[in-house]
Order: sequence, then C-alpha cells, then structure tokens
Amino acid sequence: MQTIKLPQGKIPQLGLGTWQLTGVKCHRAITTALSLGYTHIDTAWIYDNQEVIGKSIKESKLAREKLIITSKVWHDNLSYHDVLNQCQETLKQLQTDYLDLYLIHWPNHKVNMKETFEALHELIQQGKVLNIGVSNFTIEHLEQARKLSKKISVNQVEFHPYLNQKALLNYCQENKIKLTAYSPLGRGQILNDKTITEIAKTHNKSPAQVCLRWLIQK
Repeated sequence: MQTIKLPQGKIPQLGLGTWQLTGVKCHRAITTALSLGYTHIDTAWIYDNQEVIGKSIKESKLAREKLIITSKVWHDNLSYHDVLNQCQETLKQLQTDYLDLYLIHWPNHKVNMKETFEALHELIQQGKVLNIGVSNFTIEHLEQARKLSKKISVNQVEFHPYLNQKALLNYCQENKIKLTAYSPLGRGQILNDKTITEIAKTHNKSPAQVCLRWLIQK
C-alpha cells in the first residue's frame, strides 16, 4: 500500500471510512478490513461507532503502532474545553492513548476558530494527537484557518468523478495540505456510470477500482 507523509508518520492512500456503519455491521466491516490488510480506519464522534471500532481493533490483536486511526470533533463542540473533552471521550471509546489524525469535522462560524486550534495544539503537546486537520473546509475556510495554525496537514472533503473539486485540490497542494476524498464512489452512483463501466471493462477492472485509481493519480 502506498503511503503519504504527514508531519508525524505516514498515512495509507486507501483507508476504510465508517460513516453509517454501526453495531454488528460495523464490527464485521472493521474485522474484515483489518484481516485484508487495511491499516487506516476513519471515524468520527458523531458516527456513534467508536466503541465498536475500539472493540474490533482490540480483538484483532494488531499492534497499535501498525494502525492509523482518524477521528473528528463535531462542529457543536469546537470551544477550547469541548474539543479537549470530546477528544478524551473519543480516546476512551477507541481504547487508544492517541489519534494519528484529528480533524475539525465541519467549520462553525459561531465559535472562534482560534480557540479550536489552541485546543488542537494542546492535544498535540499532550501526545494525544499526532496530526491535526480539517474536514469540509472550502478555500475561504482554509485561508482563515491557516492564519491560526501552521499544523493543518489534511482537508477531508467529498471528492469523486461527479464532484471534481479542482480548485480546492490545487489550493491544498500549493499549501502542502493533503486532501482526503470521502465518498470516493459517489455513494455508489458512479458504479453504474456508462463511461466508467466501459473504462473498467476495457482494463479488466471493476468500476470501483477505476474510481479509486482516478483519485490516487490526483
């Protein structure tokens, strides 16, 4: 698996997103993914699945240092103390001492972003978070955020052949921010796209493989 360098460590180019995965379905997905060689698991406090993920990882008996775990702080909890408290809850649910990557899930104009980043920087100082980033940030949001933190390493946004955010990708690359694509298969809609299915057939690949290769090459 190819990796991308972050300020602290490396992140695999392919990871398992867990949005809408809960309960037995989530446990099965995590267990299967880890057995197949996935090492990057992406979750969020709002997904309400972190306890199941923590249990599944523990049952796998994989060494923590072999895994990359990403979580996100919800936009209603971006004040200084709320960020610290939600991170602590997340660590407890995931049964881990640290997160490899911690993201602001959505921007919130009602909370001063300055105190949000102060809390994230404090979590780095405490060793509870190795890397920080954002999610669903536009160029305008990133412009504001970069004035407050030089440690933003990732922006996670929806990105796929039906939503090719060229300007945002270029901005992130120019400013050394890695872009993570969520919903890379367009929530399944792209898998039946005529052009993509024809490309897949030509190269003896699945439509999903074509979409992921398109993203990786970007």
